[in-house]
Amino acid sequence: MKYRVHAVALPETPLAGEGPPELARRLALAKARQAWTETRGEAPVLAADTVVALDGASLGKPSDGKEALDMLERLSGRTHEVHTAVALITRTGAQLELSTSRVTMRVTTPEERAAYWATGEPADKAGAYGVQGLAAAFISRIEGSYSGVMGLPLFETAEMLRSAGWAVFSEIA
Repeated sequence: MKYRVHAVALPETPLAGEGPPELARRLALAKARQAWTETRGEAPVLAADTVVALDGASLGKPSDGKEALDMLERLSGRTHEVHTAVALITRTGAQLELSTSRVTMRVTTPEERAAYWATGEPADKAGAYGVQGLAAAFISRIEGSYSGVMGLPLFETAEMLRSAGWAVFSEIA
């Protein structure tokens, strides 16, 4: 299956009263709709958005090192939720699914958090960490979807593609 990346730029600020799952859903669908419009519907569009939530509050991408270190300190020794929504738009309509996982981060030291920030890895990640990278050393438990925590819930994505008529495994061989 051939594909191409079409980046879109949208503000990712939560709306008043909007919870983390709703924010993830809204942003994934908005990204898909914008890409669909910009590409004139020439091909199906798949888009996703991930929101890290702690105590019901959304932790987006950090704006700077201070905010990233603050987020990492707040997550230290705590369990939080990761909500990743994935949207698929085709000529026959739109589908939207949400994956929610619980992630437990071990207690981290200020030195570890600073060293992690210095790698540059957390700069563009929701919650200031990437489970697929160096921050994996901080994660003691995941309940749910590892791929959803990474940013694209593969089970939900495959189910949507299959329901839209794609034989997901036919292109692998």
